[in-house]
Amino acid sequence: MKLKYALIGCGRIAPNHIQAALENDLQIVALCDLETSKAEDLIKRHKLNSDVKIYSKYQDMIKEHNIDLIAIATESGNHSSIAIDCIKNRINLIIEKPISLSIEDADKIITSAKEYNVKVSACHQNRFNKSIKKIREAVEMNRFGKLFYGTAHIRWNRGKNYYLQAPWRGTWKQDGGALMNQCIHNIDLLRWMMGDDIDEVFAYTDNLNHDFIETEDMGLALIKFKNGSYGIIEGTTTIYPKNLEETLYIFGENGTVKAGGKSVNIIEEWMFNDEIDNSSQVKQVYHENPPNVYGFGHKPLYRNTIESILNNVEPYVSAVDGRNALELVLAIYKSAAEGKPVKLPLLKGSTTDFLGRF
Repeated sequence: MKLKYALIGCGRIAPNHIQAALENDLQIVALCDLETSKAEDLIKRHKLNSDVKIYSKYQDMIKEHNIDLIAIATESGNHSSIAIDCIKNRINLIIEKPISLSIEDADKIITSAKEYNVKVSACHQNRFNKSIKKIREAVEMNRFGKLFYGTAHIRWNRGKNYYLQAPWRGTWKQDGGALMNQCIHNIDLLRWMMGDDIDEVFAYTDNLNHDFIETEDMGLALIKFKNGSYGIIEGTTTIYPKNLEETLYIFGENGTVKAGGKSVNIIEEWMFNDEIDNSSQVKQVYHENPPNVYGFGHKPLYRNTIESILNNVEPYVSAVDGRNALELVLAIYKSAAEGKPVKLPLLKGSTTDFLGRF
């Protein structure tokens, strides 16, 4: 039996979601966007069935259809309110990053999903990269031994045209800045690989070259994990003249790994004391060359979410994982604004706490 699927938000990332839905044999029943022409374009582009209904209001869509799975790909500030409405209608979800823009709303998604027994997957699709899955396997096998530190570098470019395409971008109320929007994928990976539990964060953020947005275009952070390891984050959208790289390093007593490429989809360094695999072969096998920074992760993320629904188990990337990535970015914002280290966990906080920051 095919699961019935709908998409809310038909913007920049929507084609990846529709393609993943098609490749996983979901029955696409409806598309929703305030600008219905965007939904019409998706239908034409992907040659969807003529019976796919188009809505401008998601509330009407979930009333009129018995939907099993919805993907939310709207502006970030609306993720949580839409999610709660869907959950209360017992609809399973894939929520684009960030899962919400406040800790309180993320917690509400988590508790509501448990109450209504629905599955919520946070769309951190890079966890499904071949390279990342191989590195994660090494972490879980304890091949690194004691973890020393890890680094996440996101050296990208976003110009004025990108922000003009959608006025919500670069606002505290609907988006956040470079760290929340562009860098959160790699921030998620660093936290996940280094043990998840964080003691404290110290950071700087700034707006160096985007005086037409409210938020940061550069962030630098130091992280102290509870297991004794450390993390370094360098994220920016100021790189001239185009995206340069996204890299993840993991350093331990018995291993060194570097993932790079457009979306940490290539293993560039692979050195372990145990020598149980061949470094050159690993680099060759766990290598992908996606056409853009979104990578190939949506398809397996969808497959895993479908399996979690059918088997009644938690998705590989859960709502809690989405909260963790959000929490770390908000901790960075808080530290930079206050000029001092911030202890985790955060029990509250939102991007709107930093209105007027720059």
